[in-house]
Amino acid sequence: MLIGELAALAGVSTRTVRHYHHQGLLPEPPRLANGYREYRLRDAVILARVRRLAELGLSLPEIRDALADDQGKDLREVLQELDADLARQQEAIGARRAGLAALLAREDPIPDAMVSPEMAAVLRDLPAGGSRFAELDRELLTLVDGMTAPPDRAALPALLRPLTEPAALARAHALYRRLDELDGVDPGDPRVAALAADLAAHLPADMAALMAEHLGPAGGPAPPGGAGPSGDGDGARVMELLSAEMSPAQAEVFRLLMVTLTGRG
Repeated sequence: MLIGELAALAGVSTRTVRHYHHQGLLPEPPRLANGYREYRLRDAVILARVRRLAELGLSLPEIRDALADDQGKDLREVLQELDADLARQQEAIGARRAGLAALLAREDPIPDAMVSPEMAAVLRDLPAGGSRFAELDRELLTLVDGMTAPPDRAALPALLRPLTEPAALARAHALYRRLDELDGVDPGDPRVAALAADLAAHLPADMAALMAEHLGPAGGPAPPGGAGPSGDGDGARVMELLSAEMSPAQAEVFRLLMVTLTGRG
């Protein structure tokens, strides 16, 4: 039979047949004197099998491996592996749906509802007060929380908890105000070094050590909330984005801060 007859018999298009030839799933049959391919019953059986495996969810490379030779995995083994893979996908989807249900059930305002419960609690307690830097700090914390693997998400909020105490909140308000005042100021202004020293004194020891470990003296800034990166590479990218939001004097504050924190380490 010709390619059109084969395609009709298997319920696919001639274009699909040619694609399967190109992918090595269906062997090229011999050609007649007039140049047309001549397909036989075995070709139809192979094509039907390919179609069925594709419907079951196997990728074309997986189908090619299954059909490679008689010494490879038999069809039952391939299907068992596919079933196990689908079970894993189903479990992952279930976990994602459970997480979504938890978000929908919460009463936290956006964006707090998009972070872990531990981070949402910290964000509710950290100061804002109309400060541009306070809002920038909250955005950074939200980003870092989203970049952190779920099992590790409770660690950063625990380090931040001391900053939500009344005395620490009062200091943070003052630090944010001083940071806002440096917008447009020369980086050599004496207020820059003084603010860097006060920021270093404001941070809890564990948070300061985490920032020094991941950022180092050449690293970018981290606001008074003390957010650190989830990993060296990701952290550098986050800090680059944050630096773009700062004036030169503000960026110099955090450069000096990181020098101080690294020196402590």
